[in-house]
Amino acid sequence: MINPIKRKAPVKDIDENELEVHDPKTAAAGVKAVMVSMDRGISQAGLTRTARSMLRVNQRGGFDCPGCAWPESISGARKPAEFCENGAKAIAEENTLRTVTPEFWATHSVEELAGKTEYWLGNQGRITEPVIIREGETHYSPISWTDAFNLVGEHIRATTPDRCVFYTSGRTANETAFMYQLFARSIGTNNLPDCSNMCHESSGSALNPTIGIGKGTVSLDDMHNAELIMVVGQNPGTNHPRMLSALTECRQNGGKVVAVNPLPEAGLLKFKDPQSPGNLVRGGDQVADEFLQIKVGGDLALFQALGHLLLEEEKRAPGTIVDHDFIDAQTDGFQEYCEARSQLDWIETERATGLSRMEITGIADMLAKSKATIICWALGVTQQPHSVNTLREIINILLLQGNFGKPGAGACPVRGHSNVQGDRTMGIWEKPKEWLLAALDEEFGIASPREHGVDATETLEAFMDDKVDVFVSMGGNFALACSDTEALEAGMKRAGLTVHVSTKPNRSHIVHGRTSLILPTLGRTDKDDKHPKGAQFLSVEDSMSVVHSTQGRLAPVSEHLLAEPVIIARMAQATLGEDHIVDWRAMAEDYDVIRDHISRVLPGFENFNQRIRTKNGFVLPNPPRDTRSFATDIGKARFSVSPLEYLEAPDGHLILQTMRSHDQYNTTFYGLDDRYRGISNGRRVILVHPEDLNELGFSDRDLVDVVSTFKGTERRADKFRLVSYPTARGCAAAYFPEANVLVHRELVARESNTPGYKAMTVRFIPHEEPQLS
Repeated sequence: MINPIKRKAPVKDIDENELEVHDPKTAAAGVKAVMVSMDRGISQAGLTRTARSMLRVNQRGGFDCPGCAWPESISGARKPAEFCENGAKAIAEENTLRTVTPEFWATHSVEELAGKTEYWLGNQGRITEPVIIREGETHYSPISWTDAFNLVGEHIRATTPDRCVFYTSGRTANETAFMYQLFARSIGTNNLPDCSNMCHESSGSALNPTIGIGKGTVSLDDMHNAELIMVVGQNPGTNHPRMLSALTECRQNGGKVVAVNPLPEAGLLKFKDPQSPGNLVRGGDQVADEFLQIKVGGDLALFQALGHLLLEEEKRAPGTIVDHDFIDAQTDGFQEYCEARSQLDWIETERATGLSRMEITGIADMLAKSKATIICWALGVTQQPHSVNTLREIINILLLQGNFGKPGAGACPVRGHSNVQGDRTMGIWEKPKEWLLAALDEEFGIASPREHGVDATETLEAFMDDKVDVFVSMGGNFALACSDTEALEAGMKRAGLTVHVSTKPNRSHIVHGRTSLILPTLGRTDKDDKHPKGAQFLSVEDSMSVVHSTQGRLAPVSEHLLAEPVIIARMAQATLGEDHIVDWRAMAEDYDVIRDHISRVLPGFENFNQRIRTKNGFVLPNPPRDTRSFATDIGKARFSVSPLEYLEAPDGHLILQTMRSHDQYNTTFYGLDDRYRGISNGRRVILVHPEDLNELGFSDRDLVDVVSTFKGTERRADKFRLVSYPTARGCAAAYFPEANVLVHRELVARESNTPGYKAMTVRFIPHEEPQLS
């Protein structure tokens, strides 16, 4: 039966007229973060349920936070509160006692729900049982699990594999992801787009050819022991708040931190550690020793300039900067790189970056003095047309000084969603390597397809071209996460069947296919004990390649929820038949069976079931970090040469980047308080430097329509409020996903095909309300 605790009233919807703007904060976390964390948890789930979850989050034997992928220590003790404010919000969202019952769907038509914001939809609560809407119907209504799975099977069998798409978000656990890709490949498709396509795909596209692995090459201990950490295109105070502890520990150990970002985010300035009374008394610790307020898209020019300056210093003092022994033994392309970086146009570099020569030279001096450097980055670097080349330049800087395979040094792409890295490790990729497909075929006796599938952007295009008959989404909110929102939504509505394995309502459920299923699943904090052998646990991989267990202990809000591995198994049985060569039932009943399969298919997972039960889990092999070796096609790391490239808007335009609110994780809105930036009770805002506002003829708080231009086409988003803000000159910032409608589907990063969320050319038009006739 449905949990008898009284359903709490959901929040009211957003009223943009209630927007409040205050001065930005200059420090992150602190007592306020603790107060907000407790308030969000208790208001959603009550004191007991909140306390039970908070005591177990990110603890050994507990559950992995459903928020970000920042790691926990595997070499020392963990803090009693091993979570951040936004982690607490994510847990509160999942623990909520608000429920979405059949009565909710009967009360609200899809047409009515289409007029609600994502904030309102998500705050209605956890979905309690499977529902369906068929072509011509106006409301979702209940359906049995058996009938739902049979319907999925009927639709898949009625079409061809290439017209079926299986999307996943990063929240999916390792075992679930492995089963999911096996299901898709058993059907005959590699159409496995995922959220990596929209965030760190550029990282993999740059790292694999240059250092032979698409992951970061550092550990948490390396972060603590680095002499210099550069944090580029990243806002750790909101997106990875626990990273602030690592950065401040690095500084306490004598290291330096440099922040490179268009916005002066609070988390890049100062950190008030709520678990350190001394820290709170002294007003917090400085995070960054230097802050470079770079223009959006100027990072490539910055790292080319840094390379030039390091090589010039090596000429002045041979043998003091460049690690020649490492370069000679382990790299290729060094001479070509030296030739390319021998000259530098400082006028153009300053124009591209918005930085002065003195600022850049100062950072080069810090690099020259450091014997152990880590460069971290996130989406501020990965979502531009030249992102892959920018990341190659970052790798060049690290190779130059031999910053691989030694303590306190390496590359650190900071992944977002928990287990987004693990999903890729498990085979969620539209371009699988032959060794993976051959291993799957040998283990299961299937014939995996060899033709590459579609990524997220190509899926958008497939929807537009009416080439999708079945779309299955394992978590996530594809309609809002992708670019070119209006075109995507129109295409999704024409698809034959959309299937959403979800915990809460979202926009993708509203812009559904002609027939649509919503299949409610257990969350990270929920107990998964409906199995012949009792309670089961899953595993995840963090941003630093540590694999560990995760197990929820809270009673689910409904007896009708199924675990994701069970949902996949039953979809597979209904589609492929009970006598299929893969024993789906065995995997659904006992997750050890899944892990045994994984141990025989994926390198690094040998003895998976034994090692995952150890206190800290285990660390996956990482040749650049472990042995200073590089598994590229030539067996060496590569220096790269890229032309100078940057973003520049024509007169009357700015370069717009998207960002998250502090009350947000991806497309989930926890609240409406972007506290660190001083924005509350509204989301349709554009942050613009006051001098740019003046030059463009606008004033603070003007109401405008935003027009983006790309290849002679325009996209438009109406009713945004301009906010005077100290962002970089020539640049502007708006919230994701409200601004996604402005991103043309062809505005992508070359090679990775990642949408250009940090590369829009926009202008503003005064908003005028239509006149009533």
